[in-house]
Amino acid sequence: MHPERNKSARERLQQERAREKKREKRRRTLIVSAAVVAVIGLAAVVGVIAANAGKDDGDSETGPLLAPSGAQGEDQLAIPVGASDAPSTLTVWEDFRCPACAQFENGLRDTIHELEQAGQIKIEYHLATIIDGNMGGSGSLRAANAAACAQDVGKFAPYHDVLYQNQPPETQDAFGENSRLIELAGKVEGLDTPAFRSCVEEGRHDGWVNKSNTAFQGGGFSGTPTVLLNGEPIFPKKGSEQISVANFKKWIAEANQGKKPGTKRPTPTPTAASS
Repeated sequence: MHPERNKSARERLQQERAREKKREKRRRTLIVSAAVVAVIGLAAVVGVIAANAGKDDGDSETGPLLAPSGAQGEDQLAIPVGASDAPSTLTVWEDFRCPACAQFENGLRDTIHELEQAGQIKIEYHLATIIDGNMGGSGSLRAANAAACAQDVGKFAPYHDVLYQNQPPETQDAFGENSRLIELAGKVEGLDTPAFRSCVEEGRHDGWVNKSNTAFQGGGFSGTPTVLLNGEPIFPKKGSEQISVANFKKWIAEANQGKKPGTKRPTPTPTAASS
């Protein structure tokens, strides 16, 4: 026996295991450069497949179906952001606990904001709670309710961004604590008010969130995020082109060719309970 040789073999095995852990971490992370969002493969949505969403304990539409202020579309399940007359519509189905949703949002946030502010697109956000069903906990529901409470006072978009910028690991249910959601509201100017806190703590929009999740389950979607441009899926790719900042801008430009940018931006009217 050669102790030194055995030691060397063990060290090589340990090093290989460490390298494998690093590779696995890289595989789960979307790497963003200044201009390009790395390809988001279907593997990114492992664990959030819609077929598993039936395990969600919050599927039943309990509580009053109180839609947040300004909600639109069928059953008032869409939260609109941007000019109502923008030539293109980006429809986004998301779960605030979904890692792939955070990758999409954190990678394309600046681009989406830029195009929305320029009147090129409007966004219709739909909220789902499938991670609660897959992983346990209530963070998806609690965060979605809090986001709906922010919508009541016209601050959905910035609070939505804050939640994704501060998303906990998928296995941790930090968003299940209303205190954490209220703490994060402090990052949005003017949001942390007694009315907002009451809305969050009472779960005022829980029934609406559950109804939205039921609509997601019945929509035939494969997982979150589901992203549609004028009704056509673009996530994780559009046709043969992978999603990236450059391609995303190109798809919008192609869809909007010859069309005027939107200019109508109605100010959401706070609900009586939130005013």
